[in-house]
Amino acid sequence: MKHDLPEAVARASGDTASLDTTLGERLAAQREAYLRAPFPAWSERARHLRALRDVLFANQDALADTMNADFGQRSKAEVALAEFVVLKQEIDSALKHGARWMRPQRRRAGKWLMPGRARVVPQPIGVAGIVVPWNYPLLLGAGPLVCALTAGCRAMIKMSELTPRTSALFADLIAQTFAADHVTVVNGDAAVGAAFTALPFDHLLFTGSTRIGHEVMRAAAANLTPVTLELGGKSPALIGEQARFEYAVDSLLLGKTLNAGQTCIAPDYVLLPRGKEEAFIVRAHQRFNELYPDFARNRDYTSIISPKHYERLERLADEAQAAGAQLHALGPRDAATRQFAPVLVTGAPAHTQLMQEEIFGPLLPIVPYDSLDEALRYVNARARPLALYLYADDAQTVDRVTRETIAGGMSVNETLMHIAAEGLPFGGVGASGMGSYHGYEGFCTFSKMKPVFTQARLNGRHLIAPPYGKLFNTLIRLMLKF
Repeated sequence: MKHDLPEAVARASGDTASLDTTLGERLAAQREAYLRAPFPAWSERARHLRALRDVLFANQDALADTMNADFGQRSKAEVALAEFVVLKQEIDSALKHGARWMRPQRRRAGKWLMPGRARVVPQPIGVAGIVVPWNYPLLLGAGPLVCALTAGCRAMIKMSELTPRTSALFADLIAQTFAADHVTVVNGDAAVGAAFTALPFDHLLFTGSTRIGHEVMRAAAANLTPVTLELGGKSPALIGEQARFEYAVDSLLLGKTLNAGQTCIAPDYVLLPRGKEEAFIVRAHQRFNELYPDFARNRDYTSIISPKHYERLERLADEAQAAGAQLHALGPRDAATRQFAPVLVTGAPAHTQLMQEEIFGPLLPIVPYDSLDEALRYVNARARPLALYLYADDAQTVDRVTRETIAGGMSVNETLMHIAAEGLPFGGVGASGMGSYHGYEGFCTFSKMKPVFTQARLNGRHLIAPPYGKLFNTLIRLMLKF
């Protein structure tokens, strides 16, 4: 199936003059449909989840092919592992637990309100907006949608213009599976994205850069739209003094080469004991050649998404080198195919862009430290990251780093894998985002957890009503007694 991007954009948004009206009409149709059926039964929600699973997995090869075409090269095996496996787990978990998640939860009313009853009723929030980045278009489009459908919501999804073939195919598959007033996909450029985030959704989930996150939050604030922001930042990896060193290097290399480092939770720099820099470089070079033999012809390594992004990575490396850093390439790079083998960087000055902004590619600075205290100060002096990776086996180091740092998520003796843990929420903190989703937390994100108090037929409410007198004063003293 071939998809023409201009036609897909035109279908999604119409011309520029009518863009706001077209998007507004889609939102209005979804909100009207939501109000007609504001609390779908679990059987209906489960049917929608199965329908989504069936259509996406029936087209797994086609989606992998479009991603490969959009990137220039992206391994089908990598797509299966990093997108479909995690997505399947998300859907399976929702189908297994969703009926329980949507049940009212009993809560304590407190002794002074007895025999009244308190509960929390999960209620679909309404219409969700989901903004999808280009780096994992299926997982980051369908993953939040799973959470929204489990919560009983309707959804509008804005796909990335940098993956036009995948975005067009995803839009067609959703249109085949859902009514437009239930789930709809919008395709288009940055102007479409800006108009999309300005809509008065009941909740907006955005995945992307911290810079664009600021703009999204400003747009949402005009409507007081609640937001979940999944941003990025510089995620540190800390190799402890007693870590299994070669294992740590191998594991970090796996995390950095997946999708050529174009991952929001990829390790952005490595802190390691001073004196082990050369050992890190030697081991990484050896392991990279084992992972991607005959690199120039290897089909397992993903290309950089666009010439613009490729040139940016070269600028980051060149600027750092000009400032005195040393570059240690693990393999060749080719601007024509946008194949960019990892480059380890030592001695990069703190003021360089490489050390200041999220890299989002296969450059990996190495920063030596002399003590764990120094390493922790280094991490905590910077914006709170989306992920933190620690390699250590001694409980004292693990406990200290866990307690004394704040990050959106953390993996110990592993890289990236916390995002795939079925029961863990995923989200940022501070500059790396706000809110979370996946699993139960995703269900809560798209639900209003409504507190409900039910008064008993026989109750003592009249005892604390005006006119206030001796009985009231006695009761108040009793209530305030320590």
